[in-house]
Amino acid sequence: MEAKSFHHALKVRDDLCIGCTHCMTVCPTEAIRVRDGKAVIIDDRCVDCGMCLRNCPVKAIHIEHDDFKNIFDYEHRVALVPAVLSGQFPEDITVAQIYSSLMELGFTAVYEVEHGVEILLEAAKKFVNNSAPNLPVISSFCPAIVRLIQVRFPALTENVMLLKPPLDIAALHIRKLYTDKGVESEKLGVFYITPCAAKIAAIKSPVGEEWSPISGVINMDFIFNKIYKSIKQNGKNDSCYLPKIDPLTREGVMWSLTHGEASPMQGRCLAIDEIHNVIDFLEKLENEEIDDIDFLELRACDESCAGGVLAVANRFLAVERLKKRAAGLTSVSELVPSEMSHDSIALSADYIINHIAIEDVNPRSMLKLDEDMAEAMKKMNQRNSLLKALPQVDCGACGAPSCQALAEDIVQGKAGIEQCFFIRNRQISAGKLNMAGSTSIIESIWGKKKLKKPESENI
Repeated sequence: MEAKSFHHALKVRDDLCIGCTHCMTVCPTEAIRVRDGKAVIIDDRCVDCGMCLRNCPVKAIHIEHDDFKNIFDYEHRVALVPAVLSGQFPEDITVAQIYSSLMELGFTAVYEVEHGVEILLEAAKKFVNNSAPNLPVISSFCPAIVRLIQVRFPALTENVMLLKPPLDIAALHIRKLYTDKGVESEKLGVFYITPCAAKIAAIKSPVGEEWSPISGVINMDFIFNKIYKSIKQNGKNDSCYLPKIDPLTREGVMWSLTHGEASPMQGRCLAIDEIHNVIDFLEKLENEEIDDIDFLELRACDESCAGGVLAVANRFLAVERLKKRAAGLTSVSELVPSEMSHDSIALSADYIINHIAIEDVNPRSMLKLDEDMAEAMKKMNQRNSLLKALPQVDCGACGAPSCQALAEDIVQGKAGIEQCFFIRNRQISAGKLNMAGSTSIIESIWGKKKLKKPESENI
């Protein structure tokens, strides 16, 4: 069962926002408007992809995450680390050094998220085989893509793979491991170090699940700086004590990168990254222009998690480092059970398989104009009529990203047609609106400051 409302990690700081529309024009779901000179995020449309954060020139958009001090609320503090974190550091800094620094910062254990990949891979292959003819199966790995499908491509929600991603699998294993050791649930804190905003949102309001086994989320850019500073101050050595941890498989290290899921899958599998590329492909898929595909790996970020908005390193260099790390590791097919530690996730395989499924992913269409079907049809007709009257130039001067977005806002009572610059000029010319009224409308969109006379008349 999914949460009734979306949690959003992306927030706008009104004290910094200048209402420049950079965020509004790049948002792939038209989730941003400008009102009173400030950007406003529409909750029902936002998928937390982070495109607005990337493009804000004044850093007015930020990501809310849990306070690092929260880890000390727990006796046992486990850091769930994605493999992509190791790709953020120069090659002369080892994974062991990164882990050591995390424990010096206060964690009592470190566990890489992708340890559950070998279990998920087998479950995913079975899921795809059992899904015919309802293909392609769309990976549930990227929460921004799952939300994108819910709000923009609701007809494709039936194609989403109903299996937990590696993050949730790893968290389940950790909780079972500590429970089996007699640790009380309230004494165990499981914290994920995230490269993106969407995973924060997914943990705070899971889709297809009632709750998340993860206690909190910490931004990767924040933790990177703390680790890097610690290593620089303490020197580069591997002398710190670390518990024995099974090494990741080659597939595990590569899983969060583009082609990481698609490559080991069977049948015709495609990998597509960057959310606008994904949207272009899903539009063709929805229109039945593409068929005969078994599995789709879709990621919101360019180069997948290496290009996450909270990643620090250049994404191409991060990918190169991770590929080098993977090259020296064992493949899933070459795993030797006798070499696994007593804490290995493979020993929890039966438990994980019994808990790996998620419930149906339900549509949450941003195109829904009303809950009542008759009223929705009425509003759709009104929207189509308004679109004929609007200029179709998508200039953004109305504070909405497109003429269609403005028309939808109008029929939902969230905007007026006078917000359109062209309509407003027609009304002034026809004597239906005076200049004072026009100025008031402009101020409601762009704020009073933008209409003030410059300090110097020479400007």
